[in-house]
Amino acid sequence: MSDSAWAATSAASVPARTIPARHSALVRVTHWIATICFLALLVSGIEILISHPRFYWGETGNINTPPLFKIPIPSSRSSVPTGYGYVLPDQNGWSRYLHFQSAWLVVFTGFLYVIYSFFSGHLRKNLLPGAADLSWRVFFSSIGDHLRFKRPAEEEAWSYNLLQRLSYLAVIFVLFPLIIWTGLAMSPAVASAFPSAVTSLGGQQSARTIHFFVTVLLFLFLLVHIMMICLAGLMSRMRAMITGHPVTDKERI
Repeated sequence: MSDSAWAATSAASVPARTIPARHSALVRVTHWIATICFLALLVSGIEILISHPRFYWGETGNINTPPLFKIPIPSSRSSVPTGYGYVLPDQNGWSRYLHFQSAWLVVFTGFLYVIYSFFSGHLRKNLLPGAADLSWRVFFSSIGDHLRFKRPAEEEAWSYNLLQRLSYLAVIFVLFPLIIWTGLAMSPAVASAFPSAVTSLGGQQSARTIHFFVTVLLFLFLLVHIMMICLAGLMSRMRAMITGHPVTDKERI
C-alpha cells in the first residue's frame, strides 16, 4: 500500500489525537517564515526595481547604455529615461534594508529546511517521486487535472502528487539557489572576493537580469500554489500548515 493511501486510511480509522501530523513543526515554521520573507522581498524588490526599471546584459549598464529590455513604468529617479514626465517617490532606502534582511533570513531558514529534509527523511518520503509515479502517463494526467482545475481527492491532503513534488523540488533546489546566487553576484564585495561567481553568469548586470526572471518564475509559482490551495480547500490546507492536520470530509459534515 502506498504512503498516501495508508495515510488516508489511517486518518479515517483512528481517533484524531493519534493521526500523525501531515507536516512536521519544523516544516510548518520554515514554511511561514519563508512566506513572510518572500512577500517582504517581493515588495522591497519592486521598490528597488522602480529606481531603475531597465535591464542589461554583461558587466556594466547605465542610462547611457542601450538596455536589453525595460519595464514600461515611471522611475523614482529623474535621471532614468522612462518616457514619463514625472517620477515616483523614492523608497530606495528602506526597501534595500528590508530586502537584504529578508534575504539573509530566508537563506538561513531554507538551509535549515534542506538539512532537516535530508536527515529526517522528509525529502525521500514527501518530495522525491516514487517509482510508480515516474511515468509520462502519471505526469500528463497530473497536468491535465491541474489544467481542468480538478479538485484533489481527500487523500492528497496527506501526500503530494507528482506535479507538486516536481515543482517543489524545482523551487527548492533550482530557483531558490539561483536567486540567492544572482543576488550575491550583484554585491561588489562578493564580486571582489569571488569574481568567478559573477563572471560565470555573464557579469553583474546579467546577474540582475537573471535575478528578475527567476523572481517572476517564483511569483508565478506562488500564484498557482495559492490557486490550487483554494481549489483543494483553503481551510483544510491552511489548517494542515498551521496545526499539522488537514480538515477531513467527516469534519466538514
